[in-house]
Amino acid sequence: MATGKRPAARKGRSSILKLTLIWAVVLGITGCSEDLNVPAPAAEERTDTVPILQAAFTSQGICYGWRLVDGYDVVSVGSNQGDGTAVEDAPGCPRWIEVYADITYTAESSEAEDSATIEVKGSDDLDLAGLYAIERGLGQFGLDDATFIDDPGWAITRAATTLPLLAAEAGIAKSAATPTAAPVAAPSPLPDAGNDFWRDRWGFLLGAVGLLLLAALLVTVGVVQRRKLRAPGPAQRAGAGAAGRTRGKA
Repeated sequence: MATGKRPAARKGRSSILKLTLIWAVVLGITGCSEDLNVPAPAAEERTDTVPILQAAFTSQGICYGWRLVDGYDVVSVGSNQGDGTAVEDAPGCPRWIEVYADITYTAESSEAEDSATIEVKGSDDLDLAGLYAIERGLGQFGLDDATFIDDPGWAITRAATTLPLLAAEAGIAKSAATPTAAPVAAPSPLPDAGNDFWRDRWGFLLGAVGLLLLAALLVTVGVVQRRKLRAPGPAQRAGAGAAGRTRGKA
């Protein structure tokens, strides 16, 4: 009897083991389906950022850039020298400022939370206190850790465009040059109101004279026709003469 129960026990343990393996596989597949990669800035965001940084470099003489990383993996890097060119290694950039963001995403099943590390780095000749002031100033534009976690691509390029303004506020760079309007030319003097007055208006005057002549002609024609209507015809004049002779005989 004892020996008859052992296979059933082994069968039960085998079923539990199979069920455990199945759940392990299911949980493993579910965990692997999560996308924990940090998204890079969109192409439009990068191409719109570069010319802004170029204008700031021309005005302030400082190179500006951005660097987005996921741990040891570089997700996106760029500067006023172009998309994909790190400001630290860019030629002709002895003075530079870069916004650096390291984003880490964790699985839903993990007890750890997503995190973001935001720093503003610069060349050795720049004051560390000024760089820290720029880093704190990012909050003025709503560029905090939560924003970087939600949309790191947009946040990193947006932060790069604020660097020139924050650098000027921190006293590291001069204010960006404000474009001035071109001087307005003095208005040209009015033409001499001599013969030019009649020359410029000869068409109008000629038309007015023509209308006056036409009106005079119509008035003249109307008067002549009216006189003709009032004048007696030959029959009327003959009748009037016969009547006169009859009255004379009587």
